[in-house]
Amino acid sequence: MNPPPPAAAPAFPVSLSLRSRRDLRWASGLVLMAYVTLHLLNHALGLVSLQVAEAVLRPLRAFWHSWPGTLLLYGAVVVHLVLAFVALWERRSLRMPPSQGLRIVLGFALPLLLASHLASMRGGYTLFGLNGSYARVVEGLWGAAGGVFQIIALAAAWTHGCMGLHFALRANVRWRRAQPLLLTVAVLLPTLAALGFVAMGREWQVAPGPVDAPGAAQGRRLGGLSEHGQDLYMTLLAALLLARLARGRMYRFPGVRMLTLRYPDRSVQVPVGWSVLEASRAHGIAHLSLCGGRARCSTCRIRVAGPAAHCPPPGLDEQRTLARVRAGAQVRLACQLRPTGDLEVSPLLGGGTVAEGQRPRLEGEREVAVLFVDLRRWSGLAERQWPFDLVYVLDRYFALVGQAVRESGGVPNQFIGDSVMAIFGLEEGLDLACRRAFQAAALISARMRDWSDGFEREFGQPLDFGMGLHAGSAAVGEVGHLEVQSFTAVGEVVNTASRLQEQTKAVGAALVASRFAARQAGLLPLATQMRRIEVRGRRELLDVVAWSAEALAVAVQSPGPSPLL
Repeated sequence: MNPPPPAAAPAFPVSLSLRSRRDLRWASGLVLMAYVTLHLLNHALGLVSLQVAEAVLRPLRAFWHSWPGTLLLYGAVVVHLVLAFVALWERRSLRMPPSQGLRIVLGFALPLLLASHLASMRGGYTLFGLNGSYARVVEGLWGAAGGVFQIIALAAAWTHGCMGLHFALRANVRWRRAQPLLLTVAVLLPTLAALGFVAMGREWQVAPGPVDAPGAAQGRRLGGLSEHGQDLYMTLLAALLLARLARGRMYRFPGVRMLTLRYPDRSVQVPVGWSVLEASRAHGIAHLSLCGGRARCSTCRIRVAGPAAHCPPPGLDEQRTLARVRAGAQVRLACQLRPTGDLEVSPLLGGGTVAEGQRPRLEGEREVAVLFVDLRRWSGLAERQWPFDLVYVLDRYFALVGQAVRESGGVPNQFIGDSVMAIFGLEEGLDLACRRAFQAAALISARMRDWSDGFEREFGQPLDFGMGLHAGSAAVGEVGHLEVQSFTAVGEVVNTASRLQEQTKAVGAALVASRFAARQAGLLPLATQMRRIEVRGRRELLDVVAWSAEALAVAVQSPGPSPLL
């Protein structure tokens, strides 16, 4: 019998789902961030006086030294550190964006940077009953290199925490809206803390007071405690890195259980225990994965063929993601599937056409409203008119629609043929986004009607158009190839909005919008405006609302039977 693979995942990560680990990392990180924030605020009070900073420190110190505070703080430290070690072990490649690399380096450096301060203050209190007062801190660090070192350590802890919060919340609309203020706080708080520490040092130099300092023997013991802690941490970190290196080497040894993954264009062999995404990256097979392999998106999904026994059942996180995209029975997430035997796999998004350095620069998933506008009878007009006349028509049409969208707070992001796509909700909530999208539709409708009379005189045919509107989740950001990139939204909401625009031809309406978008906007449609239709590309029927140009103007602007609530 073949031996088990040397790279088998440890029991701890298997026993906790990705979501559970994210929740633990999030909770422990918030506790540590709260501790660092209170520490910096307390330092900043040194700008007032040493006595004020000391007075505020006493109740904080009492809480963190109590049993609940101790369990909360050091439990968070242990959980956060263990999860960091687990994440480093599970990561097959250390290639990552520089910002993420900096955050990880700062995180692993913090125990070394804070070891001496922790041993002196908490160790001194636990072992010898020494109070960690500001007078003691300033007396020990002022005028020595240790003072600068501790400021650097606090700045590193603060930067690591701020980066972690940003990576976790950067897709949130409120977080993006508050970024200027948050950046100001992120820079100002550690600056004030450093200035406060300097102010306390100068005040102590002028009028030094009594200090509860350790004796020579106690100082040596505390110093030894710090050194032993640093040595233990470095040993564990080095052991982990060496184990990673050994794991990579052992894959090449005879006797390691291997399996074959057959892609559409090649077959590769990988050790049992690897995920399909890890296999793709290890063998240079371009495989889209926008969330980094955390089951937060479905871009790495694959179609699988082979014995069912070779596919372990999906976990809760994978089940949620697959259910969200209505994936079929043979579809799995490449980042989560760790086959136990040979399989055929075929990436469904991107496949081998998306190189590692050419991935879409998506900003994240957001709740948006999408409006499609299409100019009718364009083919007949193009057949009869000179190309330069068509350019004039398109230019005026795009300007009319684009201006109406911008006046309503949206972004006209795609002008394709005779169609325009606009996105609402990049900087606000979904309710306001839908209201603005309906306002833009009403403006476009009114201005197109004003243009219609003159257009018919000039070109011999009436001007006609249709609009579709839907709301929901979409990935937004830059997509394209090489230097040809454009900002857009990608997702079911975009496809549905486009299909609803096509429905205006069948129902003879200026706008067809989903009932969901109408309700989000606060519109109360009349019963005669409601329909349930089949939309191409959707499995389920969709409730929609159809408005004529006149009804749309009434719905958006007046308090009639179909008003904004």
